[in-house]
Amino acid sequence: MIATPATSDSTSAAAIKLATAKVLAFATLGQGSSDESRILNLLRAFSPTMFPFDRVRKIRSFWRLMGEIRRSRPDLIVMEGTGIAGGMALILSRLLLGQRYVVSSGDAVGPWVASRFRLLGPVFGLYERLLCRLATGFIGWTPYLAGRALTFGTPRAITAAGWAPFTRTPEERAADRLKTRARLGIPLENLVIGIAGSMVWSGRYGYCYGKELVEAARRIRRPDVTFLLIGDGNGRSNLEARSAGLPAGRIVMTGRVPQQELPEYYAAMDIGSLPQSVDRVGSFRYTTKLSEYLAFGLPIITGQVPLAYDLDNGWIWRLPGHAPWAAKYIDALVRRIDELSEAELRSKQAAVPTNLVEFNYVNQAARVTAFIRDLTDSGAARIG
Repeated sequence: MIATPATSDSTSAAAIKLATAKVLAFATLGQGSSDESRILNLLRAFSPTMFPFDRVRKIRSFWRLMGEIRRSRPDLIVMEGTGIAGGMALILSRLLLGQRYVVSSGDAVGPWVASRFRLLGPVFGLYERLLCRLATGFIGWTPYLAGRALTFGTPRAITAAGWAPFTRTPEERAADRLKTRARLGIPLENLVIGIAGSMVWSGRYGYCYGKELVEAARRIRRPDVTFLLIGDGNGRSNLEARSAGLPAGRIVMTGRVPQQELPEYYAAMDIGSLPQSVDRVGSFRYTTKLSEYLAFGLPIITGQVPLAYDLDNGWIWRLPGHAPWAAKYIDALVRRIDELSEAELRSKQAAVPTNLVEFNYVNQAARVTAFIRDLTDSGAARIG
């Protein structure tokens, strides 16, 4: 269960004051998505009206959203995500109706699109700049994204990095570890390095989440390592093809796992893989996996991205190379695994913070409450 915001006098007073503010919210990922759950929980103090955005029928959602804005004229709209149908509705409502809005995002839009469709990068880069320039405020999933929005002209910004949507006691984690390893056929003494994420294949880079682990599995010397890949997508068949001929049990692919069952699989891991490119896509991100790895005390292996320095207190391995598909990164990953001692692993696990403030839900909800309160004050209404 997700915790509720702190109920201090100041927070309660803010919630009472905001009860008269009309806040409309939606997620471009769609109704019922994890993004919708995120923004609803961050805005809980406002009891926002949730617009049922349909990511499959984007054009229809655009027109319905425009109609809802004209009818209800909310004090503020909060959009989770940067999908163009939702974003264009906000841009047009700002230009035509003077409607104020806030964007919450976990990606640098222009570079992210360019990494998949190079020719569309400049178009979406312009869209991202306009979306930020006309916004009243911005909620970044990282401080780097908040800074990016400020550079593009958003007058105010904060960070809300996300949080793990589940908790487990040490006893529950130990029980899940035994049960899950037994079910998956993983020996208790094995070192398990895992990843959870969508296996969406990039033809440009020949990569999807988990490929760095498959490539390492093909080259490591030590026999007591299992790579646990959780997720599905069009890249899975590529990973299965690259895994052909490996010893049985070297790689375990689970397919898609419902979110409520993820804790059982995290409990089976010893290390989490957090592959991020060192560029204008990966360097801006935390990814949702990070807070979940932390909730299970997992040290991580990642690249030399900003988070690997800013959040490190001895629990992160930083690998060289510009991206997780680079030969330099894979070479370093293989060496790290082959040379890893039990003592070093225990040292890293002991250094994992138990309650990193950046990923604390109560703190984030309180910050967002204060932020939206200030934006809906009459003084802020005249700014942006």
